[in-house]
Amino acid sequence: MGFCPGCGSDAALVEVGPAPRAAASRAARVMPLAEAGRDEPARRPTGLAEVDRVLGGGLVPGATVLVGGEPGVGKSTLLLQVAAGLAASGGRALLASAEESPGQVALRASRLGLSQAGVLLASERDVDAIVAAADQVRPDLLVVDSVQTVAAAEVGGAPGGVAQVREAAARLVHFSKETGVPVALVGHVTKDGAIAGPRLLEHMVDVVLYLEGDVERGLRVLRSLKNRFGATHQVGLFEMGDGGLKEVPDPSGWLVVGWRGGVPGSVVFPAVVGRRPLLVEVQALVSKDGVAQPRRSVRGLELARVHQVLAVLERHAHFSFAARDVYVSVVGGLQVRDPGADLPVAIALVSSLLGEPLPATAAWGEVGLTGEVRAVAYGERRAAEVARLGVEVAVGPTGNGQDRIDRALARAGLHPRVPERPSRRA
Repeated sequence: MGFCPGCGSDAALVEVGPAPRAAASRAARVMPLAEAGRDEPARRPTGLAEVDRVLGGGLVPGATVLVGGEPGVGKSTLLLQVAAGLAASGGRALLASAEESPGQVALRASRLGLSQAGVLLASERDVDAIVAAADQVRPDLLVVDSVQTVAAAEVGGAPGGVAQVREAAARLVHFSKETGVPVALVGHVTKDGAIAGPRLLEHMVDVVLYLEGDVERGLRVLRSLKNRFGATHQVGLFEMGDGGLKEVPDPSGWLVVGWRGGVPGSVVFPAVVGRRPLLVEVQALVSKDGVAQPRRSVRGLELARVHQVLAVLERHAHFSFAARDVYVSVVGGLQVRDPGADLPVAIALVSSLLGEPLPATAAWGEVGLTGEVRAVAYGERRAAEVARLGVEVAVGPTGNGQDRIDRALARAGLHPRVPERPSRRA
């Protein structure tokens, strides 16, 4: 071309070789694994027992916690209550908000009735300024709300971009490891429910928590998706009210309060979430529509598993749901991912189809494609939780693959239909 299309210069090209290799850095310190320290990290309670349960006992010095959730679910409220709980026990917390002014945070704390003593506020978007302020104060907890709204000055791009989120999180994690100050990061989520930003963000932090729940209802569930200092998939339950998030120490009693059975399509399922048994009510409604494409509406369960249960009931128990609308829901807004919910869904569907009310019934078991009902984990814990709340009838598999869907329905008082034999021709 004779010139550079970018700058218009007609100067000749100059070859630039690789930069000279720097001198070798010092070797890393190597030690036998047997000599490495095995001391249990000292944990600090947050003041909220449900949060401590999910964290594995409290905050670990130098740990970085990422809290994600839908907009308006209560992430900022939860961390503000944690900060106030630490301050109430004699500690100090620094809340760096890049989304709200100190006046807005103070107004929320006043509305929730939280003590503002011991909680320091900073409205700042520069991550280096936040780190410098925390280095001077040395709080017992640093809360950054949110990691998608802070930025590093020398990194290009707007806050929330991949480069900015990665660099800001890296500097906050480095500060936490160097000083031992726990850092809690609020993370936005995408429309698919995943935490926004690069996937590397979840790998960089030590703990990933997810706060979920129906915004229109009061129940909130805090789940641990990753925890380097404790067990994962632990859950803590809260009830959102005018005074903020209130802990639910007995979630089974709260979720099935007022439930006594005696109506068609209502079964209790003892779910186990993070080794914690929770009784939830599974409701089903089958209505005759007559259209070629009936409606299948599922809330709180996986749609594919409900479709599978419908196919098994029609193939092996001879109950037809063709041309009928089917609605299945978990009361309370809880999302159930336990495969043991197959059997209570099947019993609730048949009960609603036949219009036969059930006594107070609890059920659990995984339904296979060939009609068998398989045992699920923590069967003893499920049975103990059912007995603790005094449920009359408990239906569960007797062994792994030794039960079938027709016998399980019969034990629940719902006798499967026997297909009529075709008439013999003369």
